[in-house]
Amino acid sequence: MADEEASFLPEIQYLVFRECTPEWRLKPHESSCYDMTYLIDGAARYTIDGVHHEVSAGDLVCLREGMRKEARTYPGRLMRCFSVNFLAINRNGESVYPPFPDVSRVDVKDDIVKLFQELVYTWFDQQAGYTIKSQGLLLLILHRFFELTVYKIDSMVGDCRIKMAIRYITQHFTERLTVKKLAELVNLNVAYFGALFKRETGISVSRYVAKLRVRNAENMLRSGAYRVAEVADYCGYSDIFHFYKQFKAIVGVPPSRCIPISTSCGYRYARN
Repeated sequence: MADEEASFLPEIQYLVFRECTPEWRLKPHESSCYDMTYLIDGAARYTIDGVHHEVSAGDLVCLREGMRKEARTYPGRLMRCFSVNFLAINRNGESVYPPFPDVSRVDVKDDIVKLFQELVYTWFDQQAGYTIKSQGLLLLILHRFFELTVYKIDSMVGDCRIKMAIRYITQHFTERLTVKKLAELVNLNVAYFGALFKRETGISVSRYVAKLRVRNAENMLRSGAYRVAEVADYCGYSDIFHFYKQFKAIVGVPPSRCIPISTSCGYRYARN
């Protein structure tokens, strides 16, 4: 799914950290908005539109508006879960639904549990600005679920040395960066570092640096405040022709066409 298709603002309707008793039952009813439950302990049986699902700790249950559900837990495996119901509105003001399956296996992730705990605290503490913070926390949670269920990646795992190198590249992309310099930064030999970087990211170091520089160049050009030559120089290109070539290869249009042509929130490329 393209990022723009996944862009929406969640409006929380209901939030709870549920610790079930042996008698807990969810009576049959239709979801009135997007209904998401993340199990962190125990197990339960959910019936969704007539289909039975046995779920346990690490499962994510997601229901769209209008879907019919009922559920019960098991006395020897009492369910503990976070449950949040929300409306999802895209940039056009339309209701949308995250493309999660009805039931997904995501495992119990410590970082997601901590985000949910902070969300529950923020939502019920209701300090000034809590609605904005709550939306932000829920978006972080949803981003993690997008990674795990839609994009099939987990940004929280991976080699810490490559993550350190990537952070350094992000902060120093305007400088001259070499594989040797980055390898020395994380105490690896050049050959091993290059192979490990490609294994972790899927692309070479030079390709990663080029894409990062071009993304920053594109952002600067969209502001309308810089000339192409200024952007190329700032982003680490001493050869403007090389900059043109890399920019077009990555973005699809030359930098001269990447200009703001509207005062609205969105930008598009000028194609004269």
